[in-house]
Amino acid sequence: MKIAIDAMGGDYAPNEVVKGVEQARNAYSDIEFQLYGQIDKIKPLLQSNERIELVQADEIIEMGEEPVKAVMKKKNSSLDMAAQAVKDKKADAFFSAGNTGAILAAGLFIIGRIKGIDRPGLATTLPIVNDPEHDNFVMLDVGANAESKLFNLYQYAFMGKYYAENVRHIDNPRIGLLNNGTEADKGDKLHKAANELFAKNSDLNFVGNVESRELLNGAADVVITDGFTGNAALKAIEGTALSVLDLIKGEIMQGGAKSKLGALMLKPTFKKIAKEMDYSQYGGAVLMGTKAPVIKAHGSSKANTIKNTIYQIKTMIDSHIIDDVVEYFNAHAQQMDDIKRDAKNN
Repeated sequence: MKIAIDAMGGDYAPNEVVKGVEQARNAYSDIEFQLYGQIDKIKPLLQSNERIELVQADEIIEMGEEPVKAVMKKKNSSLDMAAQAVKDKKADAFFSAGNTGAILAAGLFIIGRIKGIDRPGLATTLPIVNDPEHDNFVMLDVGANAESKLFNLYQYAFMGKYYAENVRHIDNPRIGLLNNGTEADKGDKLHKAANELFAKNSDLNFVGNVESRELLNGAADVVITDGFTGNAALKAIEGTALSVLDLIKGEIMQGGAKSKLGALMLKPTFKKIAKEMDYSQYGGAVLMGTKAPVIKAHGSSKANTIKNTIYQIKTMIDSHIIDDVVEYFNAHAQQMDDIKRDAKNN
């Protein structure tokens, strides 16, 4: 398999991108890598060019640029060229840690969406704590679409189901709908309608509404939400985790010798907690609904996260998840059309 990588995308590119690619290259013998970027900056960082092809890209899409405009104008950027390689069948997947909006735009406008899917959704994997039977869950959409319609949420449920089954290896995943209460009649008109629609489909193991406070407690294996709410929830989780860690550190430093000694004794526990809460171990966020895997890693990703994301991509390709999604939506095209029409009428 071949993976096209935007080597210039991310806060620590190209250094950490190259390190992560080489770690993945050494770990997975069946992957070839195409690194798009400024060769004079990438080549000196390589320990070996085994299974790594360098492709010159004269332009870079910066983090602060307007996404769609940048993708449309900078055809010779590392991001655009990597995505174009996938469209041209020169690579099997597109990966970047760069400008999120530009990655989404490249996925939609260059690689393209699967026929029958209205709006691809961004899926991420998050940890579950204190549950021996479940260690992570998938949530989408977490930011691809600021506004979502009923039909979009319905399609997200099936894309999330296939991702959980094929990539996270969860049998018959429990599907939950993020809402402001667990009762079926909670929420606005959209969420009430989504709850009713999910519950009617026997192909979905729908467990009902899920409150945000229960996300990390294993309430569901797949949590469906609109992009605005999902992105807000994701950032709230990230911010809370960082704030709690800062609070603990601050109290230890101000607590004197006894606090520092206690912290030293609890160091293995703190490391275990940090490891469990580090969702970068699951890889990057996936744009579900495109014709080939499109994966976005966090801008601050270091080499280990890059390696983990490449393993995630490998699993997606090996499991043929895109083919499964296409097959399901083709087989249920009439049903999807009926639901879309009914959703518009209501």
